[in-house]
Order: sequence, then C-alpha cells, then structure tokens
Amino acid sequence: MLIITDNHMHLYNHLRLKALKQFRQAGGTHVFLVSLLSHHYGIHPSGGRDFRVIFDEHIKLVRKANEIVKAYAVLSVHPAEITILSKRWGADRAGEIMKEAIDVAGEYVTEGKAVAIKSGRPHYKVSDHIWKVSNEVMMHSFAVAREADCPVQLHTESYTKEGMEEIARMADRAGIRRDRVIKHFAPARVDEFAETGLFPSVIAMGENAIKAASQGDRFVLETDYIDDRNRPGSVLGPKTVPKKINMLLNSGFDEDFVMRICRDNVEWIYGIEIE
Repeated sequence: MLIITDNHMHLYNHLRLKALKQFRQAGGTHVFLVSLLSHHYGIHPSGGRDFRVIFDEHIKLVRKANEIVKAYAVLSVHPAEITILSKRWGADRAGEIMKEAIDVAGEYVTEGKAVAIKSGRPHYKVSDHIWKVSNEVMMHSFAVAREADCPVQLHTESYTKEGMEEIARMADRAGIRRDRVIKHFAPARVDEFAETGLFPSVIAMGENAIKAASQGDRFVLETDYIDDRNRPGSVLGPKTVPKKINMLLNSGFDEDFVMRICRDNVEWIYGIEIE
C-alpha cells in the first residue's frame, strides 16, 4: 500500500471528520492532527492544568479519526497563547502557564496518548520581553520533548536561514536532536534545512512539493488545513497532499521516493512504526 501522510492538519468547526473522508478518498492514509488554541475550546487558562481539557478533547477526536485513516495526536501550546494569556496575567505568568501546559503535554506523550508537542514563537511582531519569554517557552518544549522522547512541531516567524540556525543552537542547548525539531509551514528549502539539521514540514502549496523533491527526500508534506467555517479552504484543503503526491508520481518520482517522505521520514522523526 502506498503511504500518503499529511504532517499537520487541524479539525475544528467546518468539515470535522468529513475532511478526513475527503483526504482518504483522494488517497491519503496517515495524518498528524494538531490541537488548536485554548479559545477554540472555550477555555481561558489560569494554569497549565486547564490544558488537560483541551488535550483530552483532542485525543477523543483523534480516536474517532482513526476509524477513517491512521491518525496521530500532536498536542499544541501555540505560541500565540502568549499574547492571549498576557492580557490577563502578564507576560511572565503567561509564559509559566505555557510551560506548565507543555509539561502536561509531555506527560500525555509519555503515556502514549500523543506522539509530539507543538510549540514555537510568535509569527507576528511582539515586544522584546514577549519575544524573550516566548524563546524560554520554546526552549522548555525542547527539554520536555527530550525527556518524553518525542519531536516538537514548531510554529515560528517566517523562514530565514539565520532564524533556523538560532533555533538549531537552542535545540542543542536543550539536548534534543535537531532533526526532531520540525519546522511547520516550511518553505521548499530542503537543502538549507539539511544544513541546519532541522526537519522541514513543507507546506504543499503551489510547486513546493516539486521544488522540495528536486532537492532530495529529506522533508515531509503538510496542508495546515484549519477547518474553520469562516475560512473554509484555509490554509490548504484536505485533499491537497494526496494530489501533490500524485503530481510527484506523474513528474517521474517513483513510489519508493514517496514512501521515503511519507513513511520512512515520519518513522524516523516521530519514533513510530507506520503500518
């Protein structure tokens, strides 16, 4: 069986599980489902423990998703939480809450309920202090992931090689393997990611799949499908990764190449066995 994996997808309030049926109908077989921001669940955290409600709800959803395709849970403490939580608690306490939530996510991974943590730093302009706290939170996620023996999917500012090199050095200080730090929404800069050691989850937009594949097989693909009824096609639809895989096959890349990016790479970075 040809494995076709979407490395980063959300299910929220639009198609929900129907999105995965579309993914399957297009040829998709495996998906990493990422939890959303606290406000998407109607939660206003005062401590990291409040994320248990979010994580439990997400894991229930992933369980249902497994009736359609093979789905894995990624537990997110989205870096934008710093802005939301700071309004009520101030930046320092917001950072503490996020670290506490990451600790909880690490517990869930250790218990086998999830396979990865999502963290990062804001993709929009913030104060120097918020940036400092955000980097501390991201560093904490690396340390927790190291202990839980799992990767971290990163939501960060727009790609620069300098930014990725900085993050790679932070991963070194935390003791996590660089290739277990996965840059979500990555551009097709496979060669540059190989140099920094971080692992790119290439957004399957436009010609990105072909551009990435032309540089080798050290990447995975994602849609970052958001499933928001107010933005129904954002970022990319659930059929996109299977369509891009077919584009690769039609462009001369063989099934062995597809299996390397959709199975072998996934097994390596997540430490799981793809069936």
